[in-house]
Amino acid sequence: MNKALVGAALLFLGVSAHAADIAASAKLYQTYCASCHGVELQGAEGPSLTDAKWIHGEPTKANLVKIISKGVPDKGMPAWAGVLTKEQIAQVADYVSPKSAAARKAAKPAAAANPLAGLKLPKGFSISIYADKVESAREMAVSPSGIVYVGSRKPGKVYALIDENKDGVVDRIVTVAEGLDKPNGVALLNGDLYVGEISRIIKFADIDRTYASKPSYKVIKDDLPKEGWHGEKYIKAGPDGKLYVPIGAPCNVCNKEDEAYSKIWRMNPDGSNWELVARGVRNTVGFNWHPETKELWFTDNGRDEMGDNTPSCELNVAPKLGMHFGFPYCHGGVVPDPDFAKGRTCEEFTPPVAKLGPHVAPLGMAFYTGTAFPQAYRNQLFVAEHGSWNRANKIGYQVRLITLYGNQVVSDTAFIDGFLQGEEVSGRPVDIAVLADGSMLVSDDHANRIYRITYKP
Repeated sequence: MNKALVGAALLFLGVSAHAADIAASAKLYQTYCASCHGVELQGAEGPSLTDAKWIHGEPTKANLVKIISKGVPDKGMPAWAGVLTKEQIAQVADYVSPKSAAARKAAKPAAAANPLAGLKLPKGFSISIYADKVESAREMAVSPSGIVYVGSRKPGKVYALIDENKDGVVDRIVTVAEGLDKPNGVALLNGDLYVGEISRIIKFADIDRTYASKPSYKVIKDDLPKEGWHGEKYIKAGPDGKLYVPIGAPCNVCNKEDEAYSKIWRMNPDGSNWELVARGVRNTVGFNWHPETKELWFTDNGRDEMGDNTPSCELNVAPKLGMHFGFPYCHGGVVPDPDFAKGRTCEEFTPPVAKLGPHVAPLGMAFYTGTAFPQAYRNQLFVAEHGSWNRANKIGYQVRLITLYGNQVVSDTAFIDGFLQGEEVSGRPVDIAVLADGSMLVSDDHANRIYRITYKP
């Protein structure tokens, strides 16, 4: 046999086997790691795996295997030794190693012909891409002129999305500001844009006029806690003209009742009159006011490490100031905390109006106030479920429709489904906003997109 042909065949088989190994490792990474560390290892809830300097020691094979196996409990990273085999952990370690950067790049699959093909909506509704390549797209705020402002996490940027010809597709993405500390939250009030960083709130004055010229900002409040765990701020302007700011628990579960944590606060637009709104709130990353009653509704993420199926994440309503919603003593209205419930009962606290499911991670929410959707959707609630990150089988990854009768939940159904196929994730909904034409926007920090939902009978 021709030695050259034999050599070529062996080379081909070796390359093919390597490509298959990379593909298998990539699938493991995307299934178990990408939701926290980003599709391209760029970082999201967890740190970037592409940085030159690593947080938890050098990225040697042995250290990576150790970290993946044992986790980093104080930072919220689970131990994967009980979920993945030793061989799978070794594959993931090889995949995230800096030495595999070139192989990852070479094996990167081509983008799907239609990234929306697997998404399902009710009859008559359509979904399209409003804006692509909006890195780590989080909270949105829509100005009266139609400009959509978007906060981010890891990039430290605030974006302005401009649909110049009003055709439902963004023509320009402008970086309003950069170099900020995880500017997750954005809110509009009196023509000014307020941005929530980890430890402060800043203001860009007259934003629609200045967004394109790298405007300067004014610090409104700079004495918020600096902890990163649940430290990102979702902020919103209320119907009372005040800014609402939550401070999440700096932990999975801990008792910080005597401190600023685990509460929702509000203040005047100039930062004065800091006032308690609600307590016993572990980590809300989404709230809004009912368009008729003006009562505050908010989502809350349940604690981890009590099993795959408990406790449930929550939907709450706060018709008055100072109500206590249970954390850290009681979860989901009915589950006493194994560490902190001693001497307390769940009956002491305000229960949720709906249990949304265990570890579904409900984030942004919006009441539908437009007229483009059928009348049955008017003033009903839409909730973005970011999806579980440490459950054995993933759950969430949807936009849910919560149908209300007064303050009672009548039904909880999927409105946008299909971001989760088996255990593979194509998107993670974060926030919801309604445009002036009645269409709806949904941000996605996994696919780095903003979607637009329209209705046609």
